[in-house]
Amino acid sequence: MISARNITLAYGKRVLFDEVNINFTKGNCYGVIGANGAGKSTFLKILSGEIEPNKGTVEITPGERMAVLKQNHFEFDDCTVLNTVLMGHKRLWEVMHERDAIYAKEDFSEEDGMRAGELEAEFGEMGGYEAESNAGSLLSSLGVKEEMHQSLVKDIPSNFKVRVLLAQALFGNPDILLLDEPTNGLDIETIGWLENFLADYENIVLVVSHDRHFLDTICTHVADVDRSKIKVFTGNYTFWYESSQLMSRQINDKNKKVEEKRQALLDFIARFSANASKSKQATSRKKALEKLTIEEIEPSNRKYPGIIFQPLREVGNQILNVENMSKKVDGRTLFEKVSFSINKGEKIAFLSRDPLAVTSFFEIINEKMQPDTGKYEWGTTITKAYLPLENQEFFTEGLTLMEWLRQFVPAHVTDADEPFLRGFLGKMLFSGDDIQKKTNVLSGGEKVRCMVSRMMLQNPNVVVLDQPTNHLDLESIQSFNEGCQTFPGIVLITSHDHTFMQTVATRIIELTPKGIIDRLMTFDEYLDDARVKELREEMYR
Repeated sequence: MISARNITLAYGKRVLFDEVNINFTKGNCYGVIGANGAGKSTFLKILSGEIEPNKGTVEITPGERMAVLKQNHFEFDDCTVLNTVLMGHKRLWEVMHERDAIYAKEDFSEEDGMRAGELEAEFGEMGGYEAESNAGSLLSSLGVKEEMHQSLVKDIPSNFKVRVLLAQALFGNPDILLLDEPTNGLDIETIGWLENFLADYENIVLVVSHDRHFLDTICTHVADVDRSKIKVFTGNYTFWYESSQLMSRQINDKNKKVEEKRQALLDFIARFSANASKSKQATSRKKALEKLTIEEIEPSNRKYPGIIFQPLREVGNQILNVENMSKKVDGRTLFEKVSFSINKGEKIAFLSRDPLAVTSFFEIINEKMQPDTGKYEWGTTITKAYLPLENQEFFTEGLTLMEWLRQFVPAHVTDADEPFLRGFLGKMLFSGDDIQKKTNVLSGGEKVRCMVSRMMLQNPNVVVLDQPTNHLDLESIQSFNEGCQTFPGIVLITSHDHTFMQTVATRIIELTPKGIIDRLMTFDEYLDDARVKELREEMYR
């Protein structure tokens, strides 16, 4: 068990934590959630000892080992990949080195022999004789190929360093595992492996993530960081979100009878209890939900932005036609033979094993880049709004938010006064004096919220979204997701957020160096389809 006792932390007048008392117990996986800046990552650092609180203590059951996903990608540059993973079990690594140093002595004494025997026994108890094999297997499962295992960390591609550090944290089945955004830089297949690994994990896991599908798959509990406190709720993220929204609606519905409200909540709990799907973790979650009392469900204090795209006109019959398009970068083929047309009502998820491929395609169809071959044509009825992957070019001048948004007022709007513009900013939670903020000092999340305000102002009937969840908190992601689901126009999207792709897309187009795979199905159906799996391997071979 790991416990926080009276944890208090403040930076000047800003209080992150105030007398936080909380226990985390074996067999549970806790998803740590909260708005950007609430202190999620800071709390993990307090638990790991990296940050000292102003007041309070962290207590760990004696003899238990903690592992933390490191964020410094250069810390192990001069170590081999395999050794970096082995270092994740600190005591095992120390024993290996002391033992090897003794055996390397030329004047090996009787005392050395006794000590070597003690170390060999401890080494065996910790699984040391299988350590290299287990570390190698872990690396391979995370997509780090065997030929990289003896390379120095500094000599492998940067996206693989993340996987090595993740393998380091997972190595040796630590009693307490702290993971801050573990899915960053992972592809769909590797995230799936990690979900299964953690769903079967029998010790304590605390994870900070903005990936709702990931949290739903692995978590038995949610630890909500809000108003300088942390409260633990039973269930995964979706259960927490939907139950808190249900409770909020019921509180506002004063005319509904108490017994009707109670029965609705009981039915809701029962439905979620029966919906477990992941082995041991699901069984644990199901048992916890069955014991849940209605009094434990509380409405959320969170503010959710209002992301609502309202088309000025409906799309016509011709939306977008793409013919024989191809693109290479530095001699690398991103995609070729791309031909398709979009039909009314479609919401299309684009993907590729090369992330630059979809970004380049979106840049081309938004007049930001030229294809090497082929062409595209938008219909005359189309009004599109584009959320690019990189938005820095929009924020080079130090304008106020009001001045910034006024630049993008479309021609059809004739009364763009301050209350009108304030309404769009307010939907994205910029209120009061916030509109006087200068755009050159905004955080990454604030810039994305500004870009979404700009998009809503366009009254588009087509939205193109390149990684829309980047830099956003869970509340904004949830609202964005729901806004795209209810949007009556066309959505073109690529995202690392599994839930976003699954709940929005009705069609999947994968861009490959040998053409496209185009299927009318959901994202999950696409990933599970046996014929698609064969075709994907063939297209990337």
